[in-house]
Amino acid sequence: RLQKLKEMFISKFGSAPKFYVRAPGRVNLIGEHIDYCGYAVLPMAIEQDILIAVEPVKTKVVQLANTNSLYLDFSTSVNNIQINKTKPQWHNYFLCGLKGIQEHFGLNNPTGMNCLLDGTIPPSSGLSSSSALVCCAGLVTVRANGKTLSKMELAEICTKSERYIGTEGGGMDQSISFLAEEGTAKLIEFSPLRATDVRLPSGAAFVIANSCVEMNKAATSHYNIRVMECRLATKLLSKSKGLDWKTMLRLHDVQTKLGVSLEEMLTIVEEVLHPEPYSTEEICKCLGISLEELRSQILSQNTQDVSTFKLYQRAKHVYSEAARVLEFKKICNKAPANAIQLLGELMNQSYISCREMYECSCPELDRLVDICLQFGAIGSRLTGAGWGGCTVSMVPTDKLNAFIKNVRKAYYQTDVQRLALENNSLFATKPGRGALVFVEA
Repeated sequence: RLQKLKEMFISKFGSAPKFYVRAPGRVNLIGEHIDYCGYAVLPMAIEQDILIAVEPVKTKVVQLANTNSLYLDFSTSVNNIQINKTKPQWHNYFLCGLKGIQEHFGLNNPTGMNCLLDGTIPPSSGLSSSSALVCCAGLVTVRANGKTLSKMELAEICTKSERYIGTEGGGMDQSISFLAEEGTAKLIEFSPLRATDVRLPSGAAFVIANSCVEMNKAATSHYNIRVMECRLATKLLSKSKGLDWKTMLRLHDVQTKLGVSLEEMLTIVEEVLHPEPYSTEEICKCLGISLEELRSQILSQNTQDVSTFKLYQRAKHVYSEAARVLEFKKICNKAPANAIQLLGELMNQSYISCREMYECSCPELDRLVDICLQFGAIGSRLTGAGWGGCTVSMVPTDKLNAFIKNVRKAYYQTDVQRLALENNSLFATKPGRGALVFVEA
């Protein structure tokens, strides 16, 4: 693949690349939509990745090209990075990583470069292709400008810089992209960022199946509305408990301030919040603020026009999912004889909560999860933001081949469009390694 990329680079730019950067996609085994609420998640890097061939150049221009002809070439002055939020095109994710590093170092005279990108992560599939691209671009910019940063620093800068595109993400994707190690999943905790190895049980494989429904987080408001619903739930829970609600942003902050368990937080949610949606008027009344203050001080730019928010359901999902992550890690550490059954049960509960409480599934994902469970998965759930993208299923190793054959037949071979995407859509994966740089020998 490197050789092929090199040959394409030479034919495109007329000279050879000086180095290559790789950043992997990821699958989140459990812990969906809780990283931006401050809670730990449990992802692993997958073998699919973004690979960029790079040549630093004397001109102050960044030229970007893609081995996939669907993605058009792009070039811009390195001193004037403009990121278009209205149309999240592929090159804008590269620009996020570039701009983040430039700003971190205050680079007044950044290096121009020619870059050719090759990606094996299915796009808009919930396997973090966009964050892998941001991370890859960040590492490319560090290397091209002769700077150094730790993996932790890179993860934190790339998390912040992906927000230039308008997605209020939490940091899981960038962290696992840099901190992943071969053969182990990671428990990733935030504030401060840290990663702990989690050994997955032998005897089970993780299989990713793409629903073939594309979901682009930056192009829709579903994702950012959920972030705001969690923020509003934080404010209402804080106010009801006499905390300084104005400074509280994440559901984790409420638990920390109150010093209670996740189970107790679930009880508090039951007591304080009602299951019916909250109108903006009711939220303003609860907090004693005007609609103008709500919009300018709390809501994000792209959620200004939303008129109702579901707070009870979102908070219930977050606190119960956070508890499932810790339980998942505990089972992996203790490795009881029935570990695979127990982990599968947690994955299934996570999926039901994502579907019922967080409402981030879709009919195709529901169908795919059903098919996976029917053909031998012990646990199956959506992974990534949802509303499309992929499922991850835990399958006993001895049933793996039959499982893949049956899922292929039941889900992909019944639909012409899915059949066309099938080769890149159904695969078993092992925990892969994190981002790295290769230099031309």
